[in-house]
Amino acid sequence: MRPVFINVGERTNVTGSAKFRKLVVEGDYSAALDVARQQVEAGAQIIDVNMDEGLLDGVVAMRTFLNLIAAEPDIARVPVMIDSSKWEVIEAGLKCVQGKPIVNSISMKEGEHAFRDHAIKCLRYGAAVVVMAFDEVGQADTAARKIEICTRAYDILVNEVGFPPEDIIFDPNIFAVATGIEEHDNYAVDFIEATRAIKRTLPYARVSGGVSNVSFSFRGNEPVRRAIHSVFLYHAINAGMDMGIVNAGDLPVYDDIDAELREAVEDVILNRPQRTNVSNTERLVDMAPRYKGEKGQARVVDLKWREQPVGKRIEHALVNGITEFIEADTEEARLASERPLHVIEGPLMDGMNVVGDLFGSGKMFLPQVVKSARVMKQAVAWLEPFMEAEKAGKPREQAGRILMATVKGDVHDIGKNIVGVVLQCNNYEVIDLGVMVPADRILDEAKAHNVDIIGLSGLITPSLDEMVFVGAEMERRGFDIPLLIGGATTSRTHTAVKIEPAYRRGSTTYVVDASRAVSVVSGLLSKTERAKNEAATRDEYVRIREQYARGQEVKARATLAQARENRFRIDPTQPMPGKPSFLGVKAFDAWNLQDLADHIDWTPFFASWELIGRYPLILDDEIVGEAARDLFADAQVMLKRIINEKWFTAKGVVGFWPARADGDDVIVYADEGRDTEVARFHTLRQQIKKSNGKPNLALSDFIAEKGEDYLGAFAVTAGHGELEIAKRFKDAGDDYSAILATALADRLAEAFAERLHKEVRTTLWGYAADETTDIDALIAEQYQGIRPAPGYPAQPDHTEKATLFRLLDAGNQAGMALTESYAMTPPASVSGLYFGHPGSHYFGVGKIDLDQVEDYARRKGWDVATAERWLAPILNYGPYATKRETAA
Repeated sequence: MRPVFINVGERTNVTGSAKFRKLVVEGDYSAALDVARQQVEAGAQIIDVNMDEGLLDGVVAMRTFLNLIAAEPDIARVPVMIDSSKWEVIEAGLKCVQGKPIVNSISMKEGEHAFRDHAIKCLRYGAAVVVMAFDEVGQADTAARKIEICTRAYDILVNEVGFPPEDIIFDPNIFAVATGIEEHDNYAVDFIEATRAIKRTLPYARVSGGVSNVSFSFRGNEPVRRAIHSVFLYHAINAGMDMGIVNAGDLPVYDDIDAELREAVEDVILNRPQRTNVSNTERLVDMAPRYKGEKGQARVVDLKWREQPVGKRIEHALVNGITEFIEADTEEARLASERPLHVIEGPLMDGMNVVGDLFGSGKMFLPQVVKSARVMKQAVAWLEPFMEAEKAGKPREQAGRILMATVKGDVHDIGKNIVGVVLQCNNYEVIDLGVMVPADRILDEAKAHNVDIIGLSGLITPSLDEMVFVGAEMERRGFDIPLLIGGATTSRTHTAVKIEPAYRRGSTTYVVDASRAVSVVSGLLSKTERAKNEAATRDEYVRIREQYARGQEVKARATLAQARENRFRIDPTQPMPGKPSFLGVKAFDAWNLQDLADHIDWTPFFASWELIGRYPLILDDEIVGEAARDLFADAQVMLKRIINEKWFTAKGVVGFWPARADGDDVIVYADEGRDTEVARFHTLRQQIKKSNGKPNLALSDFIAEKGEDYLGAFAVTAGHGELEIAKRFKDAGDDYSAILATALADRLAEAFAERLHKEVRTTLWGYAADETTDIDALIAEQYQGIRPAPGYPAQPDHTEKATLFRLLDAGNQAGMALTESYAMTPPASVSGLYFGHPGSHYFGVGKIDLDQVEDYARRKGWDVATAERWLAPILNYGPYATKRETAA
């Protein structure tokens, strides 16, 4: 299985960033938050926060900064590593950080008693810990010392303290190599070997380290330092290193490092025997000045590969996604083969094996793999008539047969389609049932096709319940094949807690993304490895359920009455947004696609292809930049065709009505008289206990209870024509273009929502007629007013879309509809409400208690069980608690 490396951002560490230190010392926490935000946007999956600076009160600085982070959703979505050499600073952070933190660090340098004490406290706070390889004698330098200390610490934590082993992260100390001191030459090898031993002998523990330390002796020569980091990580990750502090966006690709430099660096990192009469260190020192200031060279594209034998030409075409010559090369290979099937089983599969190896080792990325699949399908399509004519031809043997479906009520399938293509690239037969597939059909088709695995996908929250139902039906009907779970709302925890217990005859496995799909499937279909892999997953899910159960202790919340008393109150001195230019609804039959294209936010587009980075910086990223540039170029070509040939039709509807708040509801009236109620939106209120005068918010707070106020609503789609275009490409064997078209339709729909909101602010409602925001400001939402959508953090209840669609008459006005699970069709659609008051802002409701669930059920006309079903993700009680007793 390809190792997955987690990047820890260190720019929020005052000891590692002079800029961050200056901002914090000067008290400019707003700018300091921007540093954290930039780290997350650049791909940091954890941020390391350290306030150990002589001029700072570390406790106050840590508490202040972490409290500010908690109010920033785009930063708080990643875990925080609380980093300090002072326990009182760590504990201050633990008291205010939200979510599951990581403590960096604890160690045995002050003896076992202090180590146990700190570990117990971390356990009580629910934190994971970084354990330094440091004891009473000192820091571990050799592999033997690193293994000895980590083993001793693991035994104390797991067997004495009861610490979950998966929450232990060892830092076996990365020290500088190539210092000129012979005793330092083996430091990198010591770390790598210690990592390998820790992963082998200390189950479920993880390994981390500060990567920049290894290249310290070459400070000032960034190209060489980057090469050292890349080579070190290549070997350390393969040995089992899980995470580390490194600027991932500044790493060269291992294979792209100049061959001579890479060899010299590798000799130093692996402490190989010297090749010449000078030491490895001296050789690298002598070579280093030649690379100072270089940024690396772009690969030259030429046609020399056309001079290679046909098998190598096919391999090159597959790896590089080149379709131009594939039919001619395939025909040449066919003429040289005994049977056309042999071309598939020979050079084509050999080439796809290379693609699989490159993808598995992180040297190719999803867009490139999907392009490879297009080349493969074109070659197979060329061969098919010859195989059909060959009566004696036997079917090609597949690695396995997998049925995939988006569950009933859900219409999203970009991720599922990508997974299907990746599996097909690895010789698996994929039966894709499409979207909105009921459980009976999934299981009937699985039986009919005698599939080896069933894979379920879903994007919206109600899909989670449907997946549980499918699992229960598989159990009832006697299935025993593996079940795979994937999709945006799914998680390892939900799979372990809800789905796996419903399906015990077979195994249930969560697949986080397409890059893991092949290794998971191959492990589940391996005759020798399947039992071991399934047992390991079951053991992991038992631990997850136990950990989840521990976390289900009901946390103190404000009562609903207290939360309402602490509601947000509109400032009477702030101007109201005024009356819109019209009341009722207005439809748009065909919004200009070029206008929408000009408003696209491209960052999520790359994320849908598992290329992480902020646009346009991602185009110059040293790791994924080339793949991102190629994908972006293809997207621009297709986008031009979409516009010029009118592939899609963008339809939408917007409406405005007089409105008033009624507690946590928003009443919509037929006219200015406000005596005829035509709709009522039900909102949910935060129940977390607030401090510093912060209110407990509900969306209804942004509408006045008296006087004249208004509410807007919208529903837009760029998806009319999307499914037909995608099918056309799929039928032609071009999955890459099919997925690209769907992804662009999604981006155009989001751009439509953004563009229409601007039109609302400046013209249709007109409360910000003088607004002059550019595209970047629009994407950053630097304007007055919000457009929250049902199913999202400010209103997690998807069923509110029904009221929204009825009020807008979205079916007749925009050709849009809702599934029984409240997914929107066409899939490339966006809807929501408009709040225009200058005090309105986005927030998350968070966890709520039973008193609000019962109140919400009463307001909606539901029973409590129905409310619990739709609000399940935000309940402050769970399946391991007695609901009414613990939540009361």
